[in-house]
Amino acid sequence: MLGNIIAIVDLLYNIYFYMIFAYILMSWVPNVRDSFIGELLGKLVEPYLAPFRKFIPPIMGMIDISPIIALFVLNWAIVGLKSILFYIIGG
Repeated sequence: MLGNIIAIVDLLYNIYFYMIFAYILMSWVPNVRDSFIGELLGKLVEPYLAPFRKFIPPIMGMIDISPIIALFVLNWAIVGLKSILFYIIGG
């Protein structure tokens, strides 16, 4: 049972990670974020990225490293969630 729950958590993490990664790459191509996929990803990813952008200013006014920090925090949160699940269910 724990293996199934961990697999679902990993799947959801991977999906959201790649959504954020795709959204970051979209910022490098002009007008891609204005497409349907870009707007959909923006609606799903921006609520998570917004707090990081609020506290982490761009480097030299143009290099935004907040998504990288957001991905690290997301990874740490997933590791913590898996540890908690293992402690509660698998312990």
